[in-house]
Amino acid sequence: MILYAITDRRLCAGGDLVRQASTLLRAGVDWLQVREKDLSDRTLFDVLRILVQESRRFGTRILLNGRSDLASAAGAHGVHLPSDGLPTDSVRRAFPRPFLVVRSCHSESEVMEASAAGADAVTLGPVYETPSKSPFGPPLGVERFTEVCRKAPLPVLALGGVSASRVGEVAAAGAGGIAAIRLFCDLSNPFAAIPALRAFAKEAEKRP
Repeated sequence: MILYAITDRRLCAGGDLVRQASTLLRAGVDWLQVREKDLSDRTLFDVLRILVQESRRFGTRILLNGRSDLASAAGAHGVHLPSDGLPTDSVRRAFPRPFLVVRSCHSESEVMEASAAGADAVTLGPVYETPSKSPFGPPLGVERFTEVCRKAPLPVLALGGVSASRVGEVAAAGAGGIAAIRLFCDLSNPFAAIPALRAFAKEAEKRP
């Protein structure tokens, strides 16, 4: 189960991007996406360099939203491509593995296309009702999400409205991971909560 935190310095208390991200990677998230669309290339580069350096101690993979070129230049581990971003196959050809290519998807067909084009994983959502994902249509629901996970040949990470109380449900549905902004942003004690979330998800995965 991949715990995939996505940054938004405006939603999290304090607004200090590096401090927020550093706390999450030290607390044990597997992947961390820097998703700060309003920052300059120079600032993003500097942030990535700091986080990549720290990630070497903790094993977290650092990804950048949308910019594979900048991610690679800063030594990050991969890129997260939005649904309207560059084609997956073009990025895959330009940046071979182990550079990670993750794609945002909103339907089964998009998941299969991303897999065929060389993505390493996808986020799929919204699984639940959430205002931030309303432009992408009604939520898939757990039943539909489960069907896609069963068919997909790559990890499918649940995105959209995934709260701590729903982690077990999506884990039991076959999710390859959980991707979220607010879930990780709202943790009062990430050093206790993230290991607990992982343990809860592992237990749910064992359910028949």
